[in-house]
Amino acid sequence: MNVADSQRVASSLEHLGYQMTEHAEDANVIVLNTCVVRQSAEDKAYGRLQSLRPIKKAHPDLVINLMGCLVGVKGYERLQKRFPYVDVFSPPSDPGPLIAYLTQDDTRNLEQAETARRFAAMDGDLILPVQARGQLVASHVPIVLGCSHACTFCIIPYRRGTERSRSVGEITAEVRSLVSQGVKEITLLGQIVDRYGKDIPDGPDLSALLRIVSQVDGLERIRFLTSHPNWMSDELLDTVAELSRVMPHIEVPVQAGNDQVLENMHRGYTVDDYRKLIERIRQRIPGVAIATDIIVGFPGETEAQFQDTYDLLEELRLDVAHLARYSSRPGTVATRRMEDDVSDPEKWRRFRLLEDQQERITGEINARYQGETVEVLFEEQVRGRWKGRTPTNKLVFVETDQDLRGQVREVLITWTGPWSMQGRLPILPFNTYSAQTIQIQDSL
Repeated sequence: MNVADSQRVASSLEHLGYQMTEHAEDANVIVLNTCVVRQSAEDKAYGRLQSLRPIKKAHPDLVINLMGCLVGVKGYERLQKRFPYVDVFSPPSDPGPLIAYLTQDDTRNLEQAETARRFAAMDGDLILPVQARGQLVASHVPIVLGCSHACTFCIIPYRRGTERSRSVGEITAEVRSLVSQGVKEITLLGQIVDRYGKDIPDGPDLSALLRIVSQVDGLERIRFLTSHPNWMSDELLDTVAELSRVMPHIEVPVQAGNDQVLENMHRGYTVDDYRKLIERIRQRIPGVAIATDIIVGFPGETEAQFQDTYDLLEELRLDVAHLARYSSRPGTVATRRMEDDVSDPEKWRRFRLLEDQQERITGEINARYQGETVEVLFEEQVRGRWKGRTPTNKLVFVETDQDLRGQVREVLITWTGPWSMQGRLPILPFNTYSAQTIQIQDSL
């Protein structure tokens, strides 16, 4: 979500005549876009903010904009007092305050300022920053902003506000705009993406949106995240299976493998509910890859309850598990009502047990690709190798002198590991070249 927000900020600033610079010391405007979903992310944001203070002191005309979840949607007076050298505070997904600040005294270029404000307004128009245009292959499109579910551990509803769905017209216009600039794959984003349209009377749901977006000419692949077990319907699963442009890749967090812990988290389902959902996903979407999220060390989690989580992951054998140690977030129900009674060393121990387990499981799943030919959408060149992803979101590297950016090519997998795979482009048989040569000669 923050990547998408940052692209919109950069695009808006470019419409005011600004250009990207690699070094903060050379900038006229610095935007620090922040995340606070975990304490480590918040600490990193504070540290980076402190590091900007001497730059501001040396360059008083520098504009510093603090944006994102650290600011939130409910006021930022505390931050103003703590960081008086910050000029502008912007809520998540809203570059508007920065654009207004930069154009408040500019009466010479009203049309330019209005264009920048329009691009900041998330109304469907999005011109990528110059450095991304024609280079970006996979991009993110927010479709649901905020969240109203309020899991006891989650700060998002308090920082990003209540759930709001964007209109189909805005979303489709943004997708078309991205595709016209070279994007081949888009990921539809929402804190609970399956709840798209639930806040709009008689509004379209995610299944209907997928059908509409899949008709955009030039778009190769569609993904969506993050799902919630309570809202992943059979209709949605059937839509994924039916639409060839929607990838067989589902992200649906379980968070814990014990019913009492899930109840304390206010997740709204049981372990058996989740187990049955995974079974339905696999039945309805052949060859699907499934990713999940896990929080270890939630308040009150016993060793036996953690073992339930370990056993569930061993049973389900999912493709990816995003792991996190519980982090107390001020203002959440868990922080107000529960004691963070699992020690940090114990959280790390549980984290590493699951990490080792998932590395083994993912390695075994990926080993099945050895010797197989799969379709890969290539995104960029990294250290001399082309990086791309399979429909199931497996990372693949290929060494070749060809420019593969934005291409979907068949790749023969020659090596597999838990984090990535390697392959080569199949060599065309001799008679294929011969037929092509004859056809060219005939045309001449």
